Amino acid sequence: MAQMNKSQRAAQLWSLLVFAARNQQLLSYRTVEHLTGIPKVGVGGLLGSISHHCKNKKLPWLTSLVVNEETGLPGEGLMEFAKKEYGDNVDFHAIQSRVFIYDWFKEPAPSTEDFEVAG
Repeated sequence: MAQMNKSQRAAQLWSLLVFAARNQQLLSYRTVEHLTGIPKVGVGGLLGSISHHCKNKKLPWLTSLVVNEETGLPGEGLMEFAKKEYGDNVDFHAIQSRVFIYDWFKEPAPSTEDFEVAG
């Protein structure tokens, strides 16, 4: 069986995140690993591709739903980006709420090509 490339994995992760958003659910990195088979250490790079896509399409920050098991906060990459956007007073609950209420089904899911361009 052929291994999935980064763009295919990002598309897989997109679907999981949209499902989590519809259920208003946060996911730990460990949960993402268990559900997808993507090692925790590899999840961050894929989240980066999804973040770029969300930014380019002016979508809510879907990747804010994946949080560190100990801190309950998104990963360092999103934290740094958020501080650049909002300064030190980042309200991740508000960011996550926007993800939860957004209608993710109003447009088609991104293709693997969208992620090749994005990341």
